[in-house]
Amino acid sequence: MNRLIRRIGDASARRPKRTVAAWVLLAALVVALSGTVGGAYLDDFTAPGSDSAAATELLEQRFPAAAGGTAVAVFAADDGELLEGSRSEVERALARLADVDHVASVSDPFATGRLSPDGRIAFADVTTDVPTPELGAAWIEALTAAVEPTRDAGLTVELGGEAVFLNAEVEPSGAEAAGVVAALVVLVVAFGTVVAALVPIVLALVAVGVGLASVAVLAAVLDVSTAAPTIAAMVGLGVGIDYALFLVSRYRENRAAGQQGAAALSSAMGTSGTAIVFAGGTVVLAMTALVLTGMGVLASIGLATALVVLFAVATALTLLPALLTLLGDRIDAGRLVGRRRAARPASSSPEGTVWWRLAHRISARPWPYLVVASLLLLTLAAPALSLRTGFPDAGDDMPSTTHRQAYDLVAEGFGPGLNAPLLVVADLQGTGLDTGDASRVAERLAGEPGIAEVGEWQPSPSGDSAVLTVLPTTAPSDAATAETLERVRALLPDGVHVTGQAAMAIDLDRQLSTTLPLLLGAVLAASFLLLTVVFRSVVIAAKATVMNLLSIGAACGVVVAVFQWGWLGGLIGLQSTYLIASPLPAIFFAVLFGLSMDYEVFLVSRIREARAATRDDVEAVARGMAATGRVITSAALIMTVVFLAFVVNPSPFVKMIGLGLAVAIALDATVVRMVLVPATMALLGRWNWWVPRWLDLRLPRLEVDGAPAVGSSVPSAVPDPVPVPIGSR
Repeated sequence: MNRLIRRIGDASARRPKRTVAAWVLLAALVVALSGTVGGAYLDDFTAPGSDSAAATELLEQRFPAAAGGTAVAVFAADDGELLEGSRSEVERALARLADVDHVASVSDPFATGRLSPDGRIAFADVTTDVPTPELGAAWIEALTAAVEPTRDAGLTVELGGEAVFLNAEVEPSGAEAAGVVAALVVLVVAFGTVVAALVPIVLALVAVGVGLASVAVLAAVLDVSTAAPTIAAMVGLGVGIDYALFLVSRYRENRAAGQQGAAALSSAMGTSGTAIVFAGGTVVLAMTALVLTGMGVLASIGLATALVVLFAVATALTLLPALLTLLGDRIDAGRLVGRRRAARPASSSPEGTVWWRLAHRISARPWPYLVVASLLLLTLAAPALSLRTGFPDAGDDMPSTTHRQAYDLVAEGFGPGLNAPLLVVADLQGTGLDTGDASRVAERLAGEPGIAEVGEWQPSPSGDSAVLTVLPTTAPSDAATAETLERVRALLPDGVHVTGQAAMAIDLDRQLSTTLPLLLGAVLAASFLLLTVVFRSVVIAAKATVMNLLSIGAACGVVVAVFQWGWLGGLIGLQSTYLIASPLPAIFFAVLFGLSMDYEVFLVSRIREARAATRDDVEAVARGMAATGRVITSAALIMTVVFLAFVVNPSPFVKMIGLGLAVAIALDATVVRMVLVPATMALLGRWNWWVPRWLDLRLPRLEVDGAPAVGSSVPSAVPDPVPVPIGSR
């Protein structure tokens, strides 16, 4: 494998201008395609095979009018005033709303009785002639323009409901730009030169730019979630900068060791370049595994992120060698004042580095370090045992958004259950049900605890189905709503199903709980196999898997403590507590497991390299840490600040992702890689490289670092009879 990657890098370096030109043409083509055939982003919240999915399918097939989108226009007078005094203004607003494209009907709240008991708040139901996902943000802008004159007249008007909430666009927060600037500062400090720092930034921006344009093209043939570009950009920036950082660092290290430009680059490609392929492959594998959840939103997020990561790997293997060749000695231009040129690389003289001394200190007394580090991670992970998930609704969004304000006004005037309407759909064709059965169903539901209101059956044009609206007494994310839904479904005969935004969210939450173990098992098994092949050691693979789970668990625990318990939430702009978004555990696991493997591959490949040269396990760990400690720390710091930049995003969901990823990466690069790895490797000695002989004979030979395979030299039944004494150095 390392020979192939070396050849790819050499080919790009021999024709650098052609390589750069090819990337320019590729970028122009993809951007042009995204602008011409690119699709719009939309969220598919259907849980395949669920009761809500069956109800939605019935609506689409037999009751198209009921399958359209639904929204509400909420009107409110000032405190102490009656809305009746502004009735003419409300009616004019309703008329303008009815003229908006795709609006099928607008109810009159004064005629339907949708006026709050105090007479201050009213809402009009807005239905559309197309499903909610097909409306888009432009439709919300048209609604806003229709009610703006009423607002100017002094009346409060807010737009809410499913169609508005699901199609609302989040205002950009500038998080990406802030993350890039912070990453540039870290790179300048790490490299000591401006040009060397700019190269990874340029590579990452190219990868993310082309990748996101490709995601837009993907949206033309696949339903891509509105959250996919944000998460793909977040991960793409992090890995794009990191991959370029690792390769540029190895290239400059080789040059400092006396290798000429072409030879230094070729050697870097054969070592760090190969590690990038395996690290990126792990991220892609973990993200595409989100398809196993069977949930369209998560599948599209996984595929979009995997696509951007593939571009990050591609730019590192082709565009980066071309840029380094064109720059030549100018890679060290713009040196910071007071920073002298490094005379020798860390790997040739490791004894003077803090990482070498730290590794030997931990190796001398591994047990205390192992116990303390493990207890720290387990303590941080403890809150995750109280994890409560739920799908975000309008009540969880930013208070400044119109759909959140509409949600609050409706709850204030009519109770929280009006924000969680349930649609009961009866199939009257071929099920033995008739209108009499439907009437009895409505009567039973009206007397059920947790039900605030039961509407009237609305038959379809052909009479083969009917729809009934049921309002619970509790909010969409309230656990009592899920219990009410269960009781409602238990009362319904065969052929009658329940849907609605709340019902779909509950079904999705349950589906994720069911499929998450499948996702975890698939990613763990595939990653274990990949690491076993790469390092020819089942011990290294198993150890990496356990440590990654510890860092992921700690990150989830911190997110639960901050968002669900409210600890220190004010520091990141939270105004209340939140359930953890149902897709988050799956996204966390996929992203973090892939990213954690990056550092594992880079660190262990250098340890393996050093072991092949010294045959001393303790010294190999020390030299591996000395060679990668500064680079991994810089890479983790970059990725952490990139993720932390997203914590300032006004969306609580984006805040959760940013904080969780930042905490996990910080812990992984410090507590795990710099403490747990040397402690466990010191305790295991040559057992680190154990692989059963039968497996060793069947594994393919994939070299990451060019070092000879070491796994087969370890006895399969007994440890090394002459172990290197821990702390002997």
